[in-house]
Amino acid sequence: MRARIYKPPKTAMQSGWAKTKEWVLEYEPAEKRVADPLMGWIGSGDTLSSQVRLRFPTREAAVAYAEKRGIAYEVEETAGRVIRPKAYADNFAFGRAENWTH
Repeated sequence: MRARIYKPPKTAMQSGWAKTKEWVLEYEPAEKRVADPLMGWIGSGDTLSSQVRLRFPTREAAVAYAEKRGIAYEVEETAGRVIRPKAYADNFAFGRAENWTH
């Protein structure tokens, strides 16, 4: 049973950075997901991969948890975000890339 440790990215539906500061330990699926013949819902008998998602405040805490319990893991590093400060005056700058129009 393998697990991956990562920082979740910001979803497209949120404007803030909530729920992206913690590290997540998530198990890889042990069996294939199949469609239920009666209802057509997709599911599997593997509850670890579909229902268990552990959150940790730091990467080291997640790694320590996995090592203590003998879980094989893979850490996915995240790329840092680039913050470009913007100013209202940039809309009227002389060297602006595109023309300013109404």
